[in-house]
Amino acid sequence: MTPDARDTELWKITLGELDEKMGVKIVEQSVERVVATMPVEGNRQSFGLLHGGASLAVGEAVGSWASVIHASTLGKTAVGVDVSATHHKSAREGLVTITATPIHLGSTVTTHEVLITNAAGERLCTLRITNLLLDRKG
Repeated sequence: MTPDARDTELWKITLGELDEKMGVKIVEQSVERVVATMPVEGNRQSFGLLHGGASLAVGEAVGSWASVIHASTLGKTAVGVDVSATHHKSAREGLVTITATPIHLGSTVTTHEVLITNAAGERLCTLRITNLLLDRKG
C-alpha cells in the first residue's frame, strides 16, 4: 500500500531541549543535506576546547534529522542504531557548522556522514550515523 500524501510530507526539524541549550540553529534542511550551526561558547570542556561530547551530540542530532527527513518521504520515521566519530582538531571560540549528507538512503536503513567544521572550513570532527527506518505509529 502506498502512503497517502499527508504521510509523506517532508518532516520539518524541531529542536529538542538539548539542541536549544547548545545554541543549535538550523541553516538548511532537505533530503540531500542538513546544515546547522552551534557556538563553541557554552559547549566547551574544562580546558577551554569544544567538548567532544558536544560534537557527538550535535552531530548525532543533525544526522538523525537528515534520516527522519528521508524517512518522511516513505511515510516512516527513523531511530539511531549506531554513531561513531573521529575528532581531528578542536576549537576554542566561534561558530561551528554541522553538515549531514547521505551515504546510503534505503527503505530500512540510512547512513549519513556528518562533518563539523570551523569558520575557516577546517574539519574538526567526522561522524558516521546509521538509522533504522520504522513505520510510524498512530
